Parts: sequence; structure tokens; C-alpha cells
Amino acid sequence: MKILVTAKRVEDAESKIRVNPQGTGIVPEGLKYKINPFDEIAVEEGLRLVAKHGGEVVVVSIGGKEVQEQLRHALAMGAHKAVWVNHAGALDQLAIAALLAKVVEAEKPDLAILGKQSIDDDQNQVGQYLAEFLGWGQATFASKVESLESDAEKGKHPGVMLSADGKAVVVVREVDNGLATVECQMPAVVTTDLRLNLPRYASLPGIMKAKSKPIQELTPAGLGVDVTPKVVIQKMVPPPARKAGIKVPDVATLVDKLKNEAKVV
Repeated sequence: MKILVTAKRVEDAESKIRVNPQGTGIVPEGLKYKINPFDEIAVEEGLRLVAKHGGEVVVVSIGGKEVQEQLRHALAMGAHKAVWVNHAGALDQLAIAALLAKVVEAEKPDLAILGKQSIDDDQNQVGQYLAEFLGWGQATFASKVESLESDAEKGKHPGVMLSADGKAVVVVREVDNGLATVECQMPAVVTTDLRLNLPRYASLPGIMKAKSKPIQELTPAGLGVDVTPKVVIQKMVPPPARKAGIKVPDVATLVDKLKNEAKVV
């Protein structure tokens, strides 16, 4: 089987994010970047499925030349091939999904596995749009839930697996009132949640092999996709500075301040 996974480049959450003076975006200088954690989980799940059932994992990322760092990271984890859609400008979720749909049409994977959202804008839309554009079934928020009550229960909910005939994907999802198990005929789109797996570290041999693995370069124009944003950020402002906390001498003072100053009780 062939599995296509995504590897978006995002700001490291440990970096200090600053809005530029114009309010049009963030200041990129001094920031560290990494693969989106949800996408790293998608890469890991793709590798696990291929290890069990055979096949290959193709990783795709959209952005400027710098996204090759994240593609190489996924290749070092074990992905077999990388696709780079070279576009340095702004993109909204519809354009990203449209570009991925064209890549899917060319690669013809059995599964497309995406992180459920990226940690930079947290929009959680691309997987759903992609499934709609392709006309595929979708299973979002794939999660692995293991019971802690007994060893016999552990592994009962493996997260993502293939059906007995290998023609469908079965996904366990965490929902508000428990668990839901859905089955989609392949090809299908799956989006991954944080609890699905723990991504592996890239080994030294994997890092060395990644240097020679191919990265196919594509462009939006070559794919025939108009990426003019339909959603435009008009203004960004930093959150207000938090006021320093204070110490109170007793509970009565605390209650008084909560009631009369904070007005929360």
C-alpha cells in the first residue's frame, strides 16, 4: 500500500512569538522551527502501517526551500519519498487542500494521513477539505486509547488499522462521551490526534540515508491550482500583558478581592 503523509513547518512553541510593528504577521527572526507535532504523528502512523502491511510512505510539504528541513526529518524517520510544493507566499486552508488534492491525484495513495491541525494557526480544516475535494471517506481525530485497568485490555483500541480484507481502514476516535469506531473504504483521509502514538527518533543511519532520498519539486502553477488566498489576515495584535499577581494575608481578603475587584464571585 502507499500512504501519503504531511509535514508542515511550524514555529517551535518554545520560541518567543512577536507580532511585527505593522500588525501583518509575526517577526521571523530568532525563531526556531520544527515539523508540526500532529504531522509527525501522522508520519509515524504511516510508517507503522507500512511496516505491518508493506508499501511506502510519501511525505509532502508546502512552502519555501526551508521546508526541505522538515521533509528530510520525515525521510530520516523512514519515509521513502518526499514531495515539495514550492510556494513561499501566504496560503489559506482551501488552497493547501487543493494543492494536496493534486499531489494525491498524482501519487494515487491508498491512504492520506494528516495531522488534525497545525500548532501555528490551529484551524483543523485541511483534512476535511481534502476528503471533500477527493470525494473520499474521512476519519478524523484518530486516537489510541489503552485501558489502564488490566493488561488484557491494553491494545484493545489500536487507533488506526486495516480491515480483515485490507480494503478499508478502521479508526478509533475519542469523542465527547467516549470512543467511536469508524470504518472507511480506501482510499480515505485520516487525521491524527496527539494520543495516537509516540513518534520515533530519527536514527543516525536514517539521517544519513535521508540525504540521498529524492525530493520531488512541484509548483502551484504546475499543478494548475490558483492559490490566491480567499481568507486574508487583516490585523494581528499581541495579547495584553498579564498583570503581576499579589499575595493576600487571609481567605477573607481573597474572597473580597474576587467579589469586588475581579467580580468573579
